[in-house]
Amino acid sequence: MKQLSTVPLLRTHILSIILFLVVVVLEGCGGGGGPSPVQTPVPAGQPTFSHVVLVVEENHSYGEVIGNSSMPYLNSLASQYGVAAQYFANAHPSLPNYLMLTTGLTESFDDNFSGTISDDNVVRELVNAGKTWKAYQESIPSAGYLGLDAPPYLRHHNPFSYLSDVQSDASQGANIVPFTQFASDLANNALPQFSFVTPNLNDDAHDGSLASADAWLQANIAPLIASPSFQSGGLLIITFDEGDASDVEHGGGKVATVIVSSKSKPGFQSQTLYQHQSTLRLVLAASGVTKFPGGAGLAPDMTEFFSGH
Repeated sequence: MKQLSTVPLLRTHILSIILFLVVVVLEGCGGGGGPSPVQTPVPAGQPTFSHVVLVVEENHSYGEVIGNSSMPYLNSLASQYGVAAQYFANAHPSLPNYLMLTTGLTESFDDNFSGTISDDNVVRELVNAGKTWKAYQESIPSAGYLGLDAPPYLRHHNPFSYLSDVQSDASQGANIVPFTQFASDLANNALPQFSFVTPNLNDDAHDGSLASADAWLQANIAPLIASPSFQSGGLLIITFDEGDASDVEHGGGKVATVIVSSKSKPGFQSQTLYQHQSTLRLVLAASGVTKFPGGAGLAPDMTEFFSGH
């Protein structure tokens, strides 16, 4: 009986190894910016949404967040909607996780990286599909800013600033905006198809407390969820870029990821192994896009979070 009970765990580890090797091979293939050599088709019945919002928090492992009384708002969302109970970041430090969320590749393990990334990415696929996007960056000096850190804004929490698609096209660069624009866009029913939301160092649990991060979420995200446009066709994903520095399981540690929508299964807890490439895949598939950058091409779909699956 002991041997039989290890089979699901063994399968999980084998899947993780396969996904890691796939990403390594794709990274080895390098630039060009074309689609992944292999793409798993989007499953039948994948729901699509008129707005997808991704919020990225910082540097805390799953066990520090889920069930923590310091984060009552986020835990209320996890209880009411869906939580990925086996979701792991890809690496330490921050930057490779932000890049995995946008290019499907870790690209660099140096938070001081200052190069240009020409690989396929979420901006390219959204634009090619005629979809809109914005990166709402709290405390960024100005719209379209592609420069160095200006604390509490950090460049390596803004992966769009490295993309050739953004650097070479001012109209795309203009989609990087201060977070203050989020509330006005929401009020004017002007949110884009995809919103990437980055709180500043004090509000994302990097320098500030988990309680402060939770208060920020309640103040800024609760109005989004309550809005008619979200209730009729919105998807919200809240994840952490990486776990605690000591947590290196599957590369970046186990992190809390919460999926919120009117199509979510109530109180759902997934036991499927996911990493950031699956979130990138979900962002695009939920936007009606069927081409996926890097490791997102073969990443597990997250359709199980939605009713009917």
